Amino acid sequence: MTADRPARSGRLPLSLRRRPVPWARQRPTWREARPNVIAQALKRAQARPSGNWYVVGATRDIRDDRPLALTVAGQEVVVWRNAEGLLVAGPGVCPHLGAPLRNSPVHCGTLVCHWHGLALEGAAFAGWEPLPVHDDGVLVWVRLDEVGGEAPSSAPMVPVRPNPSDAVSAVYQGVGTCEPEDIVANRLDPWHGAWFHPYSFVDLTVLDVPDAATADTQEAQEAQDDDSFAVDVSFKVAGRLVVPVRAVFTAPEPRTVVMHITEGEGRGSVVETHATPLGPDRHGRPRTAVIETIMAVSERRGFAAVRTTAPVLRPLMRAAAGRLWRDDLAYAERRWELRSTGRFPG
Repeated sequence: MTADRPARSGRLPLSLRRRPVPWARQRPTWREARPNVIAQALKRAQARPSGNWYVVGATRDIRDDRPLALTVAGQEVVVWRNAEGLLVAGPGVCPHLGAPLRNSPVHCGTLVCHWHGLALEGAAFAGWEPLPVHDDGVLVWVRLDEVGGEAPSSAPMVPVRPNPSDAVSAVYQGVGTCEPEDIVANRLDPWHGAWFHPYSFVDLTVLDVPDAATADTQEAQEAQDDDSFAVDVSFKVAGRLVVPVRAVFTAPEPRTVVMHITEGEGRGSVVETHATPLGPDRHGRPRTAVIETIMAVSERRGFAAVRTTAPVLRPLMRAAAGRLWRDDLAYAERRWELRSTGRFPG
């Protein structure tokens, strides 16, 4: 049972569920969530070029006193701003005796190894070589050609977003025992929303899905605008109060899934989910970082005032994303566990 859609020009973004359906009585979605549709959408996403770019963190996490650090597919990477304020990146292993540069301080734009004082200003020096880096205003990307193995590109495939100055944005980061494809597959399964996350989503209907029959054609791989999942869903607020929206999911590159709000309150808002491989844990199991940015916008007059409260809203947005990812990482980890033991039915 779908919630009544509010008028787009209504004074309030809320809608009242007049005949709410209990969780156990909602319409089953397992027949619609065809494994082949999800698998083929994942296959097409994996076939798209990434240019060897990996998301390593949030722009806001770049500090003046220490580098941003992440291990990508077993390679330690550090990122900081040099004396001119330009972003620089490179290996996180000191070329002298292997010190972990992630633990070294930044002084006046210079990363100084805390073992023996080797000073790195961002240019090649003493065997240390910089890596291509890109700041899109919200997220930081590093290009790792040896890891990606693709033809490199000059910049990453940054999805279409609202203007950061018009949005309230937050970045959530989590880690799961799985591979990037398990994270992407989770996002390409919109049917699980109201069943798996009943505290956040109700009245979910998948309106449009990609055609799995055309998965191996060149046209299907290139027609990204048509290769999408469209969903009507209501976000729960309190009790029977909900915010109905239409959301469209696309995968512009192998490790990214984007949700655009195309109708309803917050039209133009974006949730980007990026999956970055970290490397194996001590037991040899793969680990993947989920780096998700939420960029919320609104056409309502009062939203300009809301943006001034962004420092208060960001922790709340991260907490909401974290609650969802507590479940979704369990989904991705379970998928990897079954795949790795030959038991995955999809």
